[in-house]
Amino acid sequence: MNRFLIIPRLKIHNANALSSPYTIGFPAMTAWLGGVHALQRKLNAGSFAELRFSACAVSCHQIDLQTYQGRGDYVHSIVGTGNPLDKTGDRPSFIEEARCHLNVTLVIEYQGVDMGDTDAFLAAVQQQLTTMKLAGGDILSFQKPELLKIDGDIELGKLTRKLMPGYVLLERRELMAQAMQDGQDAIDAMLDYLTVHHRSQIDAEGHVTWSAERKTKGWIVPIATGFHGIGELGFAEQQRDLNTPHRFAESLVTLGEFVMPYRLKRLEHLLWRGRYDAQNKLYLIEQHPRNA
Repeated sequence: MNRFLIIPRLKIHNANALSSPYTIGFPAMTAWLGGVHALQRKLNAGSFAELRFSACAVSCHQIDLQTYQGRGDYVHSIVGTGNPLDKTGDRPSFIEEARCHLNVTLVIEYQGVDMGDTDAFLAAVQQQLTTMKLAGGDILSFQKPELLKIDGDIELGKLTRKLMPGYVLLERRELMAQAMQDGQDAIDAMLDYLTVHHRSQIDAEGHVTWSAERKTKGWIVPIATGFHGIGELGFAEQQRDLNTPHRFAESLVTLGEFVMPYRLKRLEHLLWRGRYDAQNKLYLIEQHPRNA
């Protein structure tokens, strides 16, 4: 049996909208798994030392990306925050940060909570969420957390119904892998699936019709799926945690697809899990392959 903690209708203000190093939109899944891990550590420090969060999923019900496109503008501009003036009356320098406001439902697979402790567990989750940020944003409100137990794929509908209406991310790494096996560079393979091709046709009477299409169907987007270490583990000057080895890393990017939860037939196509590959210096978040 799979046991889930469901936190419905989380309203998050000013979340980090970097979905990858190159694009903005829905916050990266690395941010959500980081928030789930932080919640587990807070609960472990309390009365639930044996608690483990093994996987999570996020259903997006609404997103308000903080961008602006004026009349006649070709591109959107990021709506920045209004920082206070400095002592000379000038606007201080700042780094533009993409932000968004979200309404999501968070699903977390858990182990290590006895059946008799469920009320205390839910109360502790509710209390800790009021002190946390998620994906860099402030949690404004959420509905009462609940627990759900299902029998894997057989009862998946019980879970996906609680995520509707909304969209979840499905990993489409196989698209990149196939394109690269065919000889394409990684960036070229990604852009090939994201590019919209506009074509025109002229009929016998001289009327022109336009069509737009992409390489494959679906709402395909680039997503960050972890980090690749580019140095050896060690200690750096002025690092915040003096007891944990430090490593410089770069982001890993692949393709994902936004789908409505009811379309998923396998539980493992919904959940994201973390994995550490020490041999290849990879810190990954992933789903099981679609053909699993």
